[in-house]
Amino acid sequence: MITGKAPVTLLGLGAMGTALARAWLAAGHPLTVWNRTPARAAALAAEGAKAADSAAAAVAANPLVVVCLLDDASVADALDGTDLTGKDLVNLTTTTPAEARARARWAHERGARYLDGGIMAVPPMIGAPGAGGYVLHSGSRELFEQHRETLAAPAGATYVGTDPGFAALYDMALLGAMYGMFAGAAHAFALIRKEDIDPVALAPLLADWLVAMAPSVHRTAANLRGGDYTEGVVSSLAMQVAGTPAFLRAAEEQGASAELLRPYFDLMRRRLDEGGGDEDLTGVVDLLVR
Repeated sequence: MITGKAPVTLLGLGAMGTALARAWLAAGHPLTVWNRTPARAAALAAEGAKAADSAAAAVAANPLVVVCLLDDASVADALDGTDLTGKDLVNLTTTTPAEARARARWAHERGARYLDGGIMAVPPMIGAPGAGGYVLHSGSRELFEQHRETLAAPAGATYVGTDPGFAALYDMALLGAMYGMFAGAAHAFALIRKEDIDPVALAPLLADWLVAMAPSVHRTAANLRGGDYTEGVVSSLAMQVAGTPAFLRAAEEQGASAELLRPYFDLMRRRLDEGGGDEDLTGVVDLLVR
């Protein structure tokens, strides 16, 4: 069937890869798929995709090749022996910035343009307008602009720079903050776990509080850029450190471990001891940079 939409090859049909495949099919893109476990490809073939017998055949089918596999080693294994000459390779596999840069060099040596990606979404957010999912891209600007519409079909496409490692770096930065938030939420629920408090009753208060605190990242960013960590301080480090023993005592009283809080409190104390009492919490960032 001729749709006028750019054809796509997709390697990797895990939960995320399958969601991407269905989004491209729904948007009318001719799709060639390959997966190490053929059954997953067969299921998508029933929905309109063309299942390739090998990764090499899938790569040969279309100019635009998208990879969404387990890790960088899986990418190397899947693409081993394939002809990448003249191909546009978009790697949506979760990797480190160094791995992304090395993979970009590897692709260029084989005659391909390269774009790295970091998926800021879970599978149900893919192909769901308004769900908030998007994909970070870095590397060839020309490749991104040429395929922007196709890349944006499953989720929003955001370009973050020509350095191919930047998408992975942004990805890890954002996910690291997410896990920090999850850690804080875990501590909050642990505090009430033995009480006659419904966690469902705490949840909306917790969510609203996290949303209210989220804009503080803008002040942290501005202070890091400007170098003055006392700018716009509304709650000094000295005052906050003075309050940390109460958090630890409360955890002990509730029979909840404070192991998620102690490392951050230790960093706050170190910064205070270095003379940062009039700052906010920005100085903790510098303690984490080796």
